[in-house]
Amino acid sequence: MAIIIKSQREIELMKEAGRILALTHEEMKKAIKPGISTYDIDKLGEEVIRSYGCIPSFLNYNGYPASVCVSVNDEVIHGIPSKDRIIQDGDIVSLDCGVIYKGYHSDSARTYGVGQISDRAQELIDVTKQSFFEALKVCREGNHIRDIGEAVYNYITARGFSAVEDFVGHGVGAALHEGPEVPNFPRKGKGPKLRAGMTLAIEPMINVGTHEILWMDDDWTIVTADGELSAHYENTVLITEGDPVILSRADGIEL
Repeated sequence: MAIIIKSQREIELMKEAGRILALTHEEMKKAIKPGISTYDIDKLGEEVIRSYGCIPSFLNYNGYPASVCVSVNDEVIHGIPSKDRIIQDGDIVSLDCGVIYKGYHSDSARTYGVGQISDRAQELIDVTKQSFFEALKVCREGNHIRDIGEAVYNYITARGFSAVEDFVGHGVGAALHEGPEVPNFPRKGKGPKLRAGMTLAIEPMINVGTHEILWMDDDWTIVTADGELSAHYENTVLITEGDPVILSRADGIEL
């Protein structure tokens, strides 16, 4: 996949897509509580996205049947919402969602604890989120894609967690998935050099136990091979000539 350097106009469109996406996540966050179904979370997310005149990035993407990936506990990514999947006290819930605004995508994910969760579950959520911000520190022009993966990997492994290796982050823009791939672990070689105008979906997917995963029979849902918990945190990031900019954010809303 080609690496596309964005114009200022494209960046502004992606910034607005990201603002709307942040507002969508905030509404879904407020709704998560014991007794709600993953289907209801998905429908709320789609309703908010469409209320801004936008299109859900994920709906029907390669056949995916929903607007929000709702992944619970050992589900790593791509959990399909269902009326029968009811959120319980003690669960952790990952929401991955995208918005198309005037032809441009933003992509982000969050993991939330529901009610009273275990200390290890909270640590997993916190470490996954912070690993993104460790990666953000190296998102500077002249560094390389490998630096991002190393930053995530070094931070999470020092705390006893593992990074999923079968799925990676990616470029994002007029297409939901553009080049380059952005792993959460070091690969051989430095990878592409970071350049101003690159827009990347950086998304640590972190497990309590093994990094190995399994595909469920629905051909979408990915779970941890050992049944341990997994968390996901993602933002759309702009590389600049100075500090990186998180595009998937809105004023007054916590990242």
